[in-house]
Amino acid sequence: MPVDDRPAVGRWRRWLRRVAILAVAVVALSSLPWLWTTIGARGHTHDAAEAPTADVVIVLGTAVGADGRQPSDRLAGRLETAAELVRTGRARAVLVSGDGGGTSGDEPTVMTAYLTERLGVDPRRVVADPFGLDTYDSCVRARDVYGVERALIVTQSYHLSRAVTLCRHLGLDVDGVAARCDGCGSVMLAGKAVRDYLASGKAAWDAFRDRPPAVRSPANPAVRDALTG
Repeated sequence: MPVDDRPAVGRWRRWLRRVAILAVAVVALSSLPWLWTTIGARGHTHDAAEAPTADVVIVLGTAVGADGRQPSDRLAGRLETAAELVRTGRARAVLVSGDGGGTSGDEPTVMTAYLTERLGVDPRRVVADPFGLDTYDSCVRARDVYGVERALIVTQSYHLSRAVTLCRHLGLDVDGVAARCDGCGSVMLAGKAVRDYLASGKAAWDAFRDRPPAVRSPANPAVRDALTG
């Protein structure tokens, strides 16, 4: 007499259904920070040619070139975009914010030199923050140390929504401007997009707990001086 295996098949299907539902729930929950950064930046990201105006443009740092003296291609793209915003009258001063003591080199020093020596930006209009150790720190220090209230913020498109949302959450009235990304191939862009998806979790956690910056500094009038000098 044949054995009826339908109960076992039914249990197997129910188990698979529960696993699938659990997997969907995990993916949905893990995507909430990314959705927060994406929705929070909606309507506040632009190409350089369509950017609004602001007194200050914040340029976020990233690794410098292998020689430690020149910007990497991606960093150069950010700086060239910021210089274009200054040339077209969309910004008056530049705050370069990066890691001044990182293993890849002194980002703000390299950024300042490239802006002033290569791109022709007036040195009096450039301010360097050497303690913008990550995106969150760059935003909170722009607000608390340099007194920035309204700004454009420049980085590559894969990073832009997270940067804009973090700064806006911290009370800065910012609009993001997508930087050039010369030499950015599809594989690299895909990898950066995945990295930023994962980094959105840290961003949301930092924002939720109102994390203080890694380095605290007294108020610095350098941005105000750059605008009035």
